[in-house]
Amino acid sequence: MPAGRRGPAAQSARRPPPLLPLLLLCVLGAPRAGSGAHTAVISPQDPTLLIGSSLQATCSVHGDPPGATAEGLYWTLNGRRLPPELSRVLNTSTLALALANLNGSRQQSGDNLVCHARDGSILAGSCLYVGRVTNHAGISQHGAETVLSALLPLQVPPEKPFNISCWSKNMKDLTCRWTPGAHGETFLHTNYSLKYKLRWYGQDNTCEEYHTVGPHSCHIPKDLALFTPYEIWVEATNRLGSARSDVLTLDILDVVTTDPPPDVHVSRVGGLEDQLSVRWVSPPALKDFLFQAKYQIRYRVEDSVDWKVVDDVSNQTSCRLAGLKPGTVYFVQVRCNPFGIYGSKKAGIWSEWSHPTAASTPRSAPCSVCLSLRLILPVLASLLPSPHSTRTWLRPQESGSWRRCGGGAPSFPRPPHLPRGAAGPGAQLGCCSGPQGGPGP
Repeated sequence: MPAGRRGPAAQSARRPPPLLPLLLLCVLGAPRAGSGAHTAVISPQDPTLLIGSSLQATCSVHGDPPGATAEGLYWTLNGRRLPPELSRVLNTSTLALALANLNGSRQQSGDNLVCHARDGSILAGSCLYVGRVTNHAGISQHGAETVLSALLPLQVPPEKPFNISCWSKNMKDLTCRWTPGAHGETFLHTNYSLKYKLRWYGQDNTCEEYHTVGPHSCHIPKDLALFTPYEIWVEATNRLGSARSDVLTLDILDVVTTDPPPDVHVSRVGGLEDQLSVRWVSPPALKDFLFQAKYQIRYRVEDSVDWKVVDDVSNQTSCRLAGLKPGTVYFVQVRCNPFGIYGSKKAGIWSEWSHPTAASTPRSAPCSVCLSLRLILPVLASLLPSPHSTRTWLRPQESGSWRRCGGGAPSFPRPPHLPRGAAGPGAQLGCCSGPQGGPGP
């Protein structure tokens, strides 16, 4: 073999390990002591660090496997070999690593820190969870820096939740939902806890029924007091820290709402072509409580998505919609807002809209006047003079007969298809244009 040229076996020994197994370390679990012929352990295991912090790690080999002494070990981070100046031998079986000014994790499951034997085999691994966002993963020590070009996902401590809203359906329960901080879970699993307590006394309580009306919600089913304010807040926690929302103070009586009104019926109003009647039933959950209610109706035509809202329904359980289009299908919904429960001064919370109920207005009847004109005009046309005569006007006479005005034309009987009194005395029904003249007296 020519000098200076290595054989296939030597080249294979220096080839870096495949990247895919390294990427799976933090998912399937890094090798631990006793997991193979070359047994070793990395300390600390799976640390969680903030961006800009430092890490002191060690790889300790157990036993005396060939080629696995401290002098033959080396480190990789996410499949890339770290510069040897970042490591130092502590003893024959332990290799130390010093990382400073850590940047954010490059992958969602954490960064893979791996200890290798001289031949490239994996002895042990650890997952690093490093928070904050940056453009490159950098590792520096004593002014030297190695840049691993990669855009990083965002891993940060949780930001405080906000926009907490709560409501009660029966004055015995409470449901709340909230919005996560600006960056959500930021590639780290975040736990949310809804806490509540009486405002002036009592201990903290934790809600237990989560995800009842969405991913960030919780339901308190019972054991709530009336006429006493509650303080409510949300705590968010992940690997990198925790955050607490602002406190919401409320009285259960001020946040009561209902289910949508049931049994909504929409029907025609006799033969009126522009109206529909809407009827519904008050929500049964609040029938035993002293309260007022106001309702809203909204409606739209079948082929539209634009709703029109009727606000002034007040405390009625029926309403007539007017000014509608004849022969048109309408969808109608109703919702309720209970307020003034046991004297509460708050405005109340609107319920959800009821399921859409459909009905159609009657079609327009044929126009009786138009039909009369269709019968009259042909008769009048037959009685008019030729185009060269003077302009002629037709006027009804009090006797019921008709006379041709202008040109001294005689009277003639009323046309049989024109009802008596269809036009008052002196009313002009039609005109034929001529070359001269004007209306008769």
